[in-house]
Amino acid sequence: MAFHKIINDPVYGFITIDDELVFNIIAHPYYQRLRRIQQMAMAHLVYPGAVHTRLHHSLGAYHLMCLALQELTRKGIDITPAEQQAAKIAILLHDVGHGPYSHALEQVLAEGVHHEKISLLIIEALNQKFDGKLQMALEIFTGAYPKKYLHQLVSGQLDVDRMDYLTRDSFFSGVVEGYVAYDRILKMITVHNGELMVEEKGIYSIEKFLIARRLMYRQVYLHKTVVSAEQMLQRIIKRAKFVAAACAQPLNSFINEPLQNITLDQFCSIDDADVMMAIKTWCSHSDKVLALLSNGIMNRNLLKVKYSATPADEAFVKRTKLAVMQHYELNEADANWLVFEGNASISTYDFDDNPIKILYKNGEVKDIAQVDDALINESLRGKSKKYYICYIGL
Repeated sequence: MAFHKIINDPVYGFITIDDELVFNIIAHPYYQRLRRIQQMAMAHLVYPGAVHTRLHHSLGAYHLMCLALQELTRKGIDITPAEQQAAKIAILLHDVGHGPYSHALEQVLAEGVHHEKISLLIIEALNQKFDGKLQMALEIFTGAYPKKYLHQLVSGQLDVDRMDYLTRDSFFSGVVEGYVAYDRILKMITVHNGELMVEEKGIYSIEKFLIARRLMYRQVYLHKTVVSAEQMLQRIIKRAKFVAAACAQPLNSFINEPLQNITLDQFCSIDDADVMMAIKTWCSHSDKVLALLSNGIMNRNLLKVKYSATPADEAFVKRTKLAVMQHYELNEADANWLVFEGNASISTYDFDDNPIKILYKNGEVKDIAQVDDALINESLRGKSKKYYICYIGL
């Protein structure tokens, strides 16, 4: 009897698992950890429904990969069963290296280490666990496999990863502007000269996809309150390291030991619950800054944020910092943890890196930015940057 499991997903309905190796990977503790890591970090403090996890997202991306492979094989693209299995595994594990609260703490808990590097280490470990059966998936994940379009489905400007997180984040946050017509886009994909492309009749769906991504960044991911909460979360961990604040294992090793001493098993044992438990403990810490930030997160008493087109006025920053120093009886160095500046940027489309290509009926190929009356055009080149100042209320 053929292997067959189904998972009921609130976004797509039933997701089918018809491969025993895929099922065994999902059942592994390294993968199950994703149930305990929020996809959108602290966004639930603004959008209460945004509490879905990395596991939800990876299963959704896996489902879209299945649909993409079905469409390409239907169009006569030669993808062997082994390649299909490998591509599905590659997308299933593409985010397995995320730590607690995903991107919000990516460069804080494991400084200087990108989550994709950790994903690669985990895939390599699982490849050993499953007797080398993930080797082709490894090559697709890293872009080393000869069929470039399989890697483009996993990682690119029009990959199933982005299609799922936009669709899913829009669904759970309730922000309809982020919805993308993933089903139509997947019907329009094809392969030409070994590269993933979109048929001419899919142009408008691709433009809508790129605009939806920009709107989600503006309205959700870089919402000023989300930025405030995630900056506070980062500063709590940084301050805990600075004052060597104790907490329960396994998180304590990340706070009080050198990163090079941390093993892969230790990394795969921490999740959001460890961080939140530590924050609850630090609410009564003797370090005033750590306690203020921790209580702020626990009680949603967040730092105030002001966005502007230019850096904050220096006089305003000085006045605010001085008021905080006086009110909380802090020196300037400590006040800098509670009053600080930064910037956030949005890129609609990268014109130089792996562009989205449109295949016309006559065989002509154009960048999506070069089509007639393109919505995505040179005026959007570069990043749109906004400056902000965060400060504690008095």
